[in-house]
Amino acid sequence: MRKPRRLPSHLEPLTVDIPRTWTPEQALALFELLDDLREKVWSLYGDRMQALLREQGECGDAGKDCAASDEEF
Repeated sequence: MRKPRRLPSHLEPLTVDIPRTWTPEQALALFELLDDLREKVWSLYGDRMQALLREQGECGDAGKDCAASDEEF
């Protein structure tokens, strides 16, 4: 029997554990960092991501609106 092939490390899924010991300030700092990152990705790729979502049939089918909005990213 063959061993299953192992994916190259850059293709393996990434698991992120979130500690339960953070202070509220630490959790908020991470939340704000992720929010800033989301905004920057959206500003660079938003139009192309919307087009891709439309191609994949994600928009409109379930009442989703792909019009650009920070809340919809």
